[in-house]
Amino acid sequence: MQPQTDAPPAFDPTSLRRDGFAIIEAAEMRALLLEAAVADFAGFARSWERLGDDRFMADGGRYRRRRHAVFAVGREVVRKPHQPHYQSRDYNMLNGGIERWFEPVEPDIAAGPALQGVIGFADRVFTGLSARPETGWHVEVHQFRIEAAADMAGLPTPEGLHRDGVDWVLVMLVARHNVEEGVTKIHGPDRREIGSFCLAEPFDAVLIDDHRIYHAVTPIVPIDSGRPAYRDVLVVTFRAA
Repeated sequence: MQPQTDAPPAFDPTSLRRDGFAIIEAAEMRALLLEAAVADFAGFARSWERLGDDRFMADGGRYRRRRHAVFAVGREVVRKPHQPHYQSRDYNMLNGGIERWFEPVEPDIAAGPALQGVIGFADRVFTGLSARPETGWHVEVHQFRIEAAADMAGLPTPEGLHRDGVDWVLVMLVARHNVEEGVTKIHGPDRREIGSFCLAEPFDAVLIDDHRIYHAVTPIVPIDSGRPAYRDVLVVTFRAA
């Protein structure tokens, strides 16, 4: 049997340790997740149609929708009571420095196989590289939809090049519809660019060591200005509790 030449490279967690980031192509990500998580993905993705407006955009933008949830991850994954998202202005000069309350992730989505599978995968990788803190992980989940129109580019990272103020970050594409651009830029500790790529297919993902890597995403613009245009992503952050 001939080897599959179009198969994506196998994910090697040590590349994340070495480079500070690791890209996982969609086919590989599906293989790394539990079968139930992959089977649940269609319903999981549809929940992005029910996100709330982000009312905390200091740039006045109305192009971002989101939901948010917080989990304690140790021997088990336990959802915490709904709480605000907070970043200091050291990490988010645009929207930081205040408590931001977003609509909660819907209960069936939070407890469903897709999200639980992604959290479990990230926990295995990040704990394997840095050991789970004795107090466990504080995990925040963000569902983001960035919209674009003929007169409005969508800004996936309006704060620009940044770190998130956590230990580890997972970003996974859920959907791209009628958009171009949205290129992820990776920069090292000295802020020099060391990589760029586009999360193009559902399940495409990147893992980031937030202590070492700055990242940003270029604005998205519609291909056909007469149709809806958006980019849906799941962001999961881990920090010591």
